Amino acid sequence: MKSISTIIIGCMSWGKWGKQFSTQEATEMIQFCVENGNTTFDHADLYGAYTTEAEFGAAFETSKIDREKIQLITKCGIQNPVETRDNKVKHYNYSKDYIIWSVEQSLKNLKTDYLDAFLLHRPSALMHPEEIAEAISSLKNDGKIINFGVSNFTPSQVDLIADHIAVDVNQIEFSLTQNSAMTNGTLDQMLQKKIQPMSWSPLGSVFREETQQTKRIKEVLKRLSKKYNCTNDVLLLAWLFKHPAKVAPVIGTTNKDRILNANKALEINLQLEDWFIMLEASNGQEVA
Repeated sequence: MKSISTIIIGCMSWGKWGKQFSTQEATEMIQFCVENGNTTFDHADLYGAYTTEAEFGAAFETSKIDREKIQLITKCGIQNPVETRDNKVKHYNYSKDYIIWSVEQSLKNLKTDYLDAFLLHRPSALMHPEEIAEAISSLKNDGKIINFGVSNFTPSQVDLIADHIAVDVNQIEFSLTQNSAMTNGTLDQMLQKKIQPMSWSPLGSVFREETQQTKRIKEVLKRLSKKYNCTNDVLLLAWLFKHPAKVAPVIGTTNKDRILNANKALEINLQLEDWFIMLEASNGQEVA
């Protein structure tokens, strides 16, 4: 996938599930991000109980920013039982009609004619790969989506879909504290197949939990932050950037200073042994 910012802005907490930005506040945030090189915005239809996309779209329209200057990602599939949807139980829907309907709704909500990337949010045991491929082919032919991808899919699940339609993206949980993607074949596959990895929760649990793992990591970060003259969050992102798969982290912060600070990770080139020192701290043992 081409033409995305190296650090992606996650919009999950912009609305009802977080900051509850007004249209003006969201407009200013969009403008700020674009001015600082963070031109890619990550959405999902269900964010804010299926309301955040439309709020972002209103702000984007107000911003007067050229569509070609930003990239929009969204996802579909998760059906939550909320006021805005007539769902009796949480489930997944990847029927052809639903996928096409969902994309058209997202286009309407986001005030755009096309999506730079459209992802299946989570795998479902009832996925029909041929039906999914038919929907995506139709949407691509109509110019409504540029890139197609998945999120939280295992390598075998990616193969299941990729046998019928090209998969350009897999957005996964990947961080120093949750690094199983390096050992379960997920990142190997993306390197091999030239699939763009995106990482949600790229800082992991370092700042959320106090465990033996995070204590070890913080001790290492304390030393390395002095060496590289940067903050701990910058080092955690720099650790991701060292991986040859070219992982694009999706950062969820709505704090402008933290966004600016995160961008400093692009200037850090971790030395080889420092990368492994951080990995050893996370795993609690040297590499095999």
